[in-house]
Amino acid sequence: MRLLIVEDNEELARLLAKGLQAAGFDADRLAGVDESRAALQTTRYAALILDLGLPDGDGLSILRELRQRKDPIPVLLLTARGGVNDRVSGLRAGADDYLVKPFAFEELLARLEALLRRPGQLLGRSLQIANVVFDTESRQMLIDDQPQFLSARETAVLELLMRRKGHVVSKKLVEDHIFGLSGDVVSNAIEVYVHRLRKELADCGARVKINTVRGVGYVIMESK
Repeated sequence: MRLLIVEDNEELARLLAKGLQAAGFDADRLAGVDESRAALQTTRYAALILDLGLPDGDGLSILRELRQRKDPIPVLLLTARGGVNDRVSGLRAGADDYLVKPFAFEELLARLEALLRRPGQLLGRSLQIANVVFDTESRQMLIDDQPQFLSARETAVLELLMRRKGHVVSKKLVEDHIFGLSGDVVSNAIEVYVHRLRKELADCGARVKINTVRGVGYVIMESK
């Protein structure tokens, strides 16, 4: 799934692209209004991450043009403008969501995925690996079309891993996804939930496995 990042801060754009690639996305990077307009007219992107303060113009002009031609691409705005009026202007121009710099990458990723889960967007309503299907609307796991039942936190771990199938998900991201940013996490809590999830999947005949990447995190893939 290909995204477009329009951001003139080269280091920030590079870090965003690297993080999104680790999360399973491809990303093109551009830094100006004119080149971004051209790219959006010739390439179909799944979503646009758009900075407002660009060297050759205002990012809002790109957004307005997209909406004027009825382009429904999800748009997440990035800006150093934190005022209420700026946020309102962006949303009224057709933005789907808004992040004020500085921000945590995990929040950007969560907001982006939320946009892509909306009806008609590309993450769709179900995720699948081998004989395991996760319905993102009902939050129900099915194995060989049979519904299975998990705890709320096991369900959260499964969804996060399946959204990044084949890619390593850091333990910190799993913690933030389950417990939020409070930091109130028992030291071995994530290992416990992953262990329980592995057991549930094995007991139900799932043809998937969750591997631990020591010192990094977890990755889910189809069993061979």
